[in-house]
Amino acid sequence: MTDPAKLPLWNFDGSSTDQAPGDDSEVILRPQAIFRDPFRGGSNILVMCDTYTPAGDPIPTNKRFSADKIFNHPDVAAEEPWFGIEQEYTLLQKDTKWPLGWPVGGFPGPQGPYYCGVGADKSFGRDIVDAHYKACLYAGINISGINGEVMPAQWEFQVGPATGISAGDQLWVARYILERITEIAGVVLSFDPKPIPGDWNGAGAHTNYSTKPMRNDGGIDVIRKAIEKLGLRHEQHIAAYGEGNDRRLTGRHETADINSFSWGVANRGASIRVGRDTEKAGKGYFEDRRPASNMDPYVVTSMIAETTILWKP
Repeated sequence: MTDPAKLPLWNFDGSSTDQAPGDDSEVILRPQAIFRDPFRGGSNILVMCDTYTPAGDPIPTNKRFSADKIFNHPDVAAEEPWFGIEQEYTLLQKDTKWPLGWPVGGFPGPQGPYYCGVGADKSFGRDIVDAHYKACLYAGINISGINGEVMPAQWEFQVGPATGISAGDQLWVARYILERITEIAGVVLSFDPKPIPGDWNGAGAHTNYSTKPMRNDGGIDVIRKAIEKLGLRHEQHIAAYGEGNDRRLTGRHETADINSFSWGVANRGASIRVGRDTEKAGKGYFEDRRPASNMDPYVVTSMIAETTILWKP
């Protein structure tokens, strides 16, 4: 089964999830994307659905509906927007909610040796990370990499390149698979953008982006114009880029300050980073470093596309 339109509609009790009142509790599930089920195998599938009232209206928490309208706009579809999302997360000990591998009530050595590190004293939870990578490959998610992050017990996986709405579908299902695997392992998964205060890196969801004109010769000029438009709507984007992001975007720990917009080549302390390869080739992509690890990928990807393609300053 590969066509979600051939699957039946289903429903659930929305009053149990604060998505509907008790006297009219049905929320309709509409299948939108299909993935192979890495847990049950065989012909079993995982189905990504979005949510509607019985009358057919999207419920308020259905962010996919609005995103899909933007990606189906002919001006957006013509530019073939590609996304690559870097999902950072933290693994926590179940009973203490303290990072995996950290001494209970204490701290490991300072940051430095953990990023892409190996060894039992630097890398905590690799079995979970590898299992997740293999499960995503089996499911058909375009997962393109994994790595240990700067803070010990913090990891990252990348989804993409994915076109349009599929970036959000794939990231949400990859998150679901990761939570299932951490459940099996007895470990708590956190998408908090700053799980440990102080001199420790936060967790983001850096969003890499390009359009067809950006990928073609002369695309660097298109990239510069897109970045200029993003700067003009900085406050609107920040408001939609995840809860608690102010604790992460401090201007330290490889982040820009939340109140200012900046961009630069190879600058991980800027809001937007342009890679040296893109500058050298005169075409390519850029990275929006502002989204928090708990962001909604439907909101972030569609907002970037809407601002850079449809919005007229």
